[in-house]
Amino acid sequence: MEPDGWAVVGLPANFVSGASVQVVSGTLLGRPADVRFTPVGYGWAYGDGQAGASASRGATWAELGQREFTDTPTSHRFAASGRYDVTTTVTYSAEYRWAGSGWRPIAGTLDLPGATTSVLVGELDTVLVAGDCTANPSGPGC
Repeated sequence: MEPDGWAVVGLPANFVSGASVQVVSGTLLGRPADVRFTPVGYGWAYGDGQAGASASRGATWAELGQREFTDTPTSHRFAASGRYDVTTTVTYSAEYRWAGSGWRPIAGTLDLPGATTSVLVGELDTVLVAGDCTANPSGPGC
C-alpha cells in the first residue's frame, strides 16, 4: 500500500496486490504435469467495515503518473483514526497441461487469502505551505 503502512483520514490510501501467475509442476503417471494459476480478481477488506474489489491488481501512483494521495481504482479513504488490518483476497483461474499437451482450462475459480497489512490512520493538520494557498491552491501543503 501507499503510503507504506499509514494513511490520513479522508485522503486516499492506494492498495496494490503483488499476486502474479504461478505454475506448479509435478509428475502424473510418470509424465510431466503443470497447473497454472492466473490472478483474475482482487479484493480488499479494509478493517473498517468497507471492502473493495477490482479486476486489476492496482498500480502505484508513480506507475499511474499521478500525484500522491490521488484516487485510484484500488484506493480507499478511511473515515476515522485508528489501526486497521487490511486483508487481501486473490481470485485465480486455473489451467492444466499434461505430457506436453497445450493448456486446458479448469472450470471455476479459487479465492485465496493474501497478506494482511496493518495500517495506522491518523489526522493531519498542515501548517507549512509553500506560498499563498489562495493564489495557488494546488501548491505544496495547500
